[in-house]
Amino acid sequence: MPRLAACIAITAIATSATLAQQQTINQYCTGCHNTKIKSGGIALDTITVEKAGEKPETWEKVVRRLSARNMPPAGLPRPTEAVYQSLLTTLETTLEKAHQATINPGRTDTFRRLNRTEYQNVVRDLLAIDVDVTNLLPSDEASHGFDNVTVGDLSPTLLERYLNAAQKISRRVIGIAPKSPGGDLIQLPPDLTQEEHVEGLPFGTRGGVQVPYTFPLDAKYDIQVRLARDRNEHVEGLKDTHEVELMLDGERIKVFTVKPPPPGQDHSQVDQHLTIRIPVKAGPHNLAVAFIKKRSAIPETERQPYQAHFNMDRHPRIQPAVYSISVNGPYQVEGAGDTPSRKRLFVCATKDDACATKIVSALARRAYRRPVNDADLRAPLRFYKQGLKDGGFDNGIEMALRAVLVSPEFLFRVEHDPSGIAPKTAYRVSDIELASRLSFFLWSSIPDDELLDAAAKGQLKNPAVLEKQTRRLLADPRSRVLITNFAEQWLHLKNLASFTPDMRVFPDFDDNLRQSFLKETDLFFESILREDRSVLDLLRANYTYVNERLAKHYGIPNVYGSRFRKVTFDENATRGGLLRQGSVLTVTSYATRTSPVIRGKWVLDNILGVPPPPPPAAVPALKENATGLTKALTIRQRLAQHRDNPVCSGCHQLMDPVGFSLENYDAVGRYRTHDETFTPVDSAGSLPDGSKFSGVAGMQKALLAHPESFVTTLSEKLLTYGLGRGVGFNDAPAIRKVVRESRATDYQFSSVILGIVNSVPFQMRRSQ
Repeated sequence: MPRLAACIAITAIATSATLAQQQTINQYCTGCHNTKIKSGGIALDTITVEKAGEKPETWEKVVRRLSARNMPPAGLPRPTEAVYQSLLTTLETTLEKAHQATINPGRTDTFRRLNRTEYQNVVRDLLAIDVDVTNLLPSDEASHGFDNVTVGDLSPTLLERYLNAAQKISRRVIGIAPKSPGGDLIQLPPDLTQEEHVEGLPFGTRGGVQVPYTFPLDAKYDIQVRLARDRNEHVEGLKDTHEVELMLDGERIKVFTVKPPPPGQDHSQVDQHLTIRIPVKAGPHNLAVAFIKKRSAIPETERQPYQAHFNMDRHPRIQPAVYSISVNGPYQVEGAGDTPSRKRLFVCATKDDACATKIVSALARRAYRRPVNDADLRAPLRFYKQGLKDGGFDNGIEMALRAVLVSPEFLFRVEHDPSGIAPKTAYRVSDIELASRLSFFLWSSIPDDELLDAAAKGQLKNPAVLEKQTRRLLADPRSRVLITNFAEQWLHLKNLASFTPDMRVFPDFDDNLRQSFLKETDLFFESILREDRSVLDLLRANYTYVNERLAKHYGIPNVYGSRFRKVTFDENATRGGLLRQGSVLTVTSYATRTSPVIRGKWVLDNILGVPPPPPPAAVPALKENATGLTKALTIRQRLAQHRDNPVCSGCHQLMDPVGFSLENYDAVGRYRTHDETFTPVDSAGSLPDGSKFSGVAGMQKALLAHPESFVTTLSEKLLTYGLGRGVGFNDAPAIRKVVRESRATDYQFSSVILGIVNSVPFQMRRSQ
């Protein structure tokens, strides 16, 4: 009886708590979210908190909005923080119990094609050769923010591109001479300033370029340098004699002298002699060209207004610059050479059928990411036999390699449902499939031998082994793809390459600054990854990485040279985490001005994870300041007019106040106290949770008041990227578990990654 009484008491308490939560919903939510108004497509008057598990899709939306504290909307009555927490706890507990009863891990596509980035990385790791495939394969369409999601198709046109890529790659790997010499052109960006030293090139030089280049054969090659010209075909900045140094693997090949033509003669012959034919061993090399720096090359003036010198119209070059470097050949071929790719491929040297079988078997195992059988080898060996007959052993292996590179087992990541499984049943993916999920998540490439061996032995089912492998992959240099692929897509930094601000408004912007923006954020994100820092440091860090060019742009003193170095700031500094970096501030701006709307939407989507709905059709553009106005309107005043339109008001009430807090930074990331109308910047802002603040420091403090919102967003982005599919309401309990368990380490980067890897969506799949 005492036990029964206790159970009755506990049930009564639980029921009372649930009733209290229902009253909270009725008091604060159902006024807008009912079957008549159905604001946001949500009606809460016909469903109950007690049975939240029966309507998880709706209640997960509620949890998301409550977690970000953006419901009820600012200005309306709100519950206390204690009530928020109590309601969230009840809803999350109820939803997770229902989820555990009917686990739904979601379903990735059975066939997922390697996208362009993955293809290039796989070729590198499979064949020990770096091949730039941007001219061989088209770019991939992004979905849910990443380009590895909508990759289930293979159109005839795309198949043709893969066939051509396979042929070119296989011939280069084997070292088969082309029927006629070819060439590659490396062209420098037209807005690249080349008046100072370029990082990676020898000290004492200026301008130029260093590029990795794989020479296909032991042979001779023509290397040709061309100088930048203006619209009249005159070499810019060529007022006196200059020396151009050509280097291969850091060794000087030749120094050319460039002189201005005699008065009255054109410049067509000025750089015609910058050509040399040299013998080069097959394999990867570093090719470089630069000018030997002259003393006091840049004139000293009381005011040197711009750092940018890259065109005749606005920023004339002070000295000549490199336009392109081309490599043509091979000529006088001596042989295939002893390249890393041949060493990787030719695992035996007898050049007979047994050796061919061994080569193809080892290749296919790595390429298909699983153990192979005789059936897998049948087609490649058939092509080997044909190639052997037509042109010898190397030709046969080249044909077999080509067959592997166009096999669906190579081009697609395939996950098969177990035979006989019931429809829509959750099951654990095989260790082999889990190994591929892990390596493509952290490397955007194939598993290496150690990971594949562990998977083949069924060891990844052991949590300790899986954690060890995950940490090993994270520590490997190949995990840098989390920076260059994941982070650059998540933060929209891929857009930097196409961003060109109006030169009349921002005359000091050049490609040097664009590259510096990207490198700053890459190095910053890498420090979080390599030092295993808290992911919250992405927002709150008091340091960044700059070189002299970027430091001058930011107004940071005492930084000299092209080398990037870590700079730490005090608490009142205007630089530090992502929200203070030029890369983010630039890609969220227009060519002529800042955009609080774009910046606000970027924060809501990428930091808080509560993106506003897409704009309705035919929304009028924001009116720009017209010339001749007595007093130009500030961006805040123009957006206030924009919000007068009821169609625009709802979303802009969310986005604009967030973006306003970043107004102290102009469209190219410089800190300012007055805007383009010479009005003092008003950086007062607010978040959807109603918190008000001023400037980026205030917004950062407000964001970190609820750190789980940012960690949740980052975890969702990582899961989307790792699985190659959008996340849905069924994934919410797994995301909450990642956040909850990583809290113990202050959200260390590795804890979040391990949480993703150990999650139900990552390790399981739902049958068709």
